[in-house]
Amino acid sequence: MIHKLSDVQSQNIGENTNIWQFCVVLPEAKIGSNCNICASVLVDNDVVIGNNVTVKSGVQLWDGVTVEDNVFIGPNVTFTNDLFPRSKVHPKVYLKTIIKKGASIGANATILCGVTIGENAMIGAGSVVTKNVPDGEVWYGNPAKFARKI
Repeated sequence: MIHKLSDVQSQNIGENTNIWQFCVVLPEAKIGSNCNICASVLVDNDVVIGNNVTVKSGVQLWDGVTVEDNVFIGPNVTFTNDLFPRSKVHPKVYLKTIIKKGASIGANATILCGVTIGENAMIGAGSVVTKNVPDGEVWYGNPAKFARKI
């Protein structure tokens, strides 16, 4: 189901994926099956989203972001793709950000580009992730730090 008030330009959308109102999905984006892309989400061209992913409202997935299967991305999570942004100046290559299978990212977290969040890791709401998070760990804070194993 693609809501009539969304702008979905990609043909690479899996079966049983819902894309709600006010979303923008650019032509080269890839979204898997059985996903729920909530209202007001932007998916840039060089983005891959796996199967069974939930992206809550207000999230922008910029070039260079890969989201593997069974990931939860909470409302208003912010991804970046340029460590030194300037108006009208773009990097030659965007750093890759990878969210591994089964990870969960809490509301309003900020994920700096170039990091990997490990399988089944959990990121607390409002956290700022500045470095890689290993598999199966809970991190939170600003900057986000290890809290415990799951």
